[in-house]
Amino acid sequence: MRRLLDALYALGAGLAALSLFAIFCVMMAQVTMREMQLQLPAADDISAYLCVSTTFFALAATFKRGELIRVGMALDRLGPAARRWAELLVLALAAALVAYITAWTAQDMWFSWEIEEVAQGTVPIPLWIPKLAVPLGTGLLLIAILDELVIVLRGARPSYVVAAEERSATGDFSAEV
Repeated sequence: MRRLLDALYALGAGLAALSLFAIFCVMMAQVTMREMQLQLPAADDISAYLCVSTTFFALAATFKRGELIRVGMALDRLGPAARRWAELLVLALAAALVAYITAWTAQDMWFSWEIEEVAQGTVPIPLWIPKLAVPLGTGLLLIAILDELVIVLRGARPSYVVAAEERSATGDFSAEV
């Protein structure tokens, strides 16, 4: 199961990387075409949609690596037992919130598909396509949060804490900036 979950998080990170590369390709095409006195229709819209995809597809992998912004000042002052309960509470609250966001954005995406909503820009892009990245990305994040909840329920330390401590031990504070 661990390998499957890690592969799922890696898939999300890979989709984020592809989205980022696609932004590069769109921007380079736009620059090249501008030099030829041509215009790439909807380049700004497509780049914006890809920015959203990049962000949301990367959430789960970023969370598991302990690279999301996390304020641990209160948790760091707690003893091991109290910290475990606090982690459980926070993970449960995060799971509930992210589940709500996933459901709501999936419903919004589905509604866009049902009414055949299209972008108002120069190219009528069906909006359910770029909207799909949000519920998929938050769904992956929800799985990662539930994964961490199970890890903490089993008595282990959260992966994001272990990953952050390993980076700090090697002198890598890049995620802290």
